[in-house]
Amino acid sequence: MTATASVPVQEKSRTPWWLILIEGIALIILGILFLTNTAATTVIFIQVLGIYWLIRGILYIVAMFLDHTAWGWKLFAGVLGIIAGIVVLNHPIWSPFVVGSVLVIILAIQAIIVGIIGLIQAFQGAGWGAGILGAVSIVIGAWLLFNVGAATFALPWVVGILAIVGGIFAIIMAFRVK
Repeated sequence: MTATASVPVQEKSRTPWWLILIEGIALIILGILFLTNTAATTVIFIQVLGIYWLIRGILYIVAMFLDHTAWGWKLFAGVLGIIAGIVVLNHPIWSPFVVGSVLVIILAIQAIIVGIIGLIQAFQGAGWGAGILGAVSIVIGAWLLFNVGAATFALPWVVGILAIVGGIFAIIMAFRVK
């Protein structure tokens, strides 16, 4: 009688290399569009985001009736998503500026909070590095908070550059996976 090992075979859940390649190419195209045709790309991108928020809000409301756990949060997120989607879709001209401004404000507040945490950690013995990074984060957060308009207008170029860099890395990763 032969004994077989009862070790479960682990299957790697990998994304196909060609799908990563397509994602990288799409990111580069999106990045180029953000850099070359900033206004139109931003308006279309925000409109797609509005459609997503609207659909997601409806799905949260439906999920609230299917699964009663955390129904209050689902109701809140659903109503907020529906309102945000409708507002963005009904006001395509000024919605990119409002959405961009809100994003910049959220990033600024996050940077300030992370900076304060870094400073606290530095004073608790984490070292000079945590303190310096915390101070830099606070300065960047404050600059963003006091220059929301300039940061909002620069946001499409930042997104474009990040998309191109991310696309290049995705293409490199696709060929490494292959």
